[in-house]
Amino acid sequence: MQVRVGSVRGRVVQAVVLAAVLGGCSQSPDGEAKASGSPSAAGSAGAKSAVAARGGTVGAAGSACELPVSFDIAKSWKPKGIDAEKELSKASKGSDGDVNGALADAFLRQGPVTTACEIDAKPAGKIGFLRVWTGEPGNADARTVLRQFVAAEDNTSKEKYRSFRTATGLSGVEVEYLYTSKLLEETKKESALAVSTPEGPVVLHLGGMDTEEHNAMLPAYELAKQTLRAL
Repeated sequence: MQVRVGSVRGRVVQAVVLAAVLGGCSQSPDGEAKASGSPSAAGSAGAKSAVAARGGTVGAAGSACELPVSFDIAKSWKPKGIDAEKELSKASKGSDGDVNGALADAFLRQGPVTTACEIDAKPAGKIGFLRVWTGEPGNADARTVLRQFVAAEDNTSKEKYRSFRTATGLSGVEVEYLYTSKLLEETKKESALAVSTPEGPVVLHLGGMDTEEHNAMLPAYELAKQTLRAL
């Protein structure tokens, strides 16, 4: 059976498909520390943004997700490492292996990167994930990787790219854009960033059930971005 991966990517990002593929996908954010500037400006180019209270760190050896970078995660958010190859192998078995394998591939791979970690906002009372994607070492710069990542999602528009530099000295590129689900006939805002490391590119992506939920989770994304450092 032939399955067009591109035709299912939009569905896979919905929680119901995620649950089918991997068996799993809001109380106000307690103790949020706000940087100078209005919270309503969070995510706007050139504006200061609200930053969530720190709840831990991921990325280093021995953490929930071992990555080429480390960063702080928001209070109560729960990280979980993902072995993409293991999940792909598991999904490809059985009578519906072709379909499940294509769905898993569409969820686990996006452009030049593969899912390595997901940080669940549900324990903090929100619906969504901050996901980390990693790629193989190569010559592609962070902006190229990020453009390929967004293009692979399909049904995106109004992309706004900009460069950033963290206090730790790490440089990267981030983007805000709109994603339209043909399945739900809804459009929502999403955010992502990419950095280059000696071990390959790393992409952090923040989705959310809808734009309102996305905006409510932006302080967690800002915390991750501002504390991002290469290992």
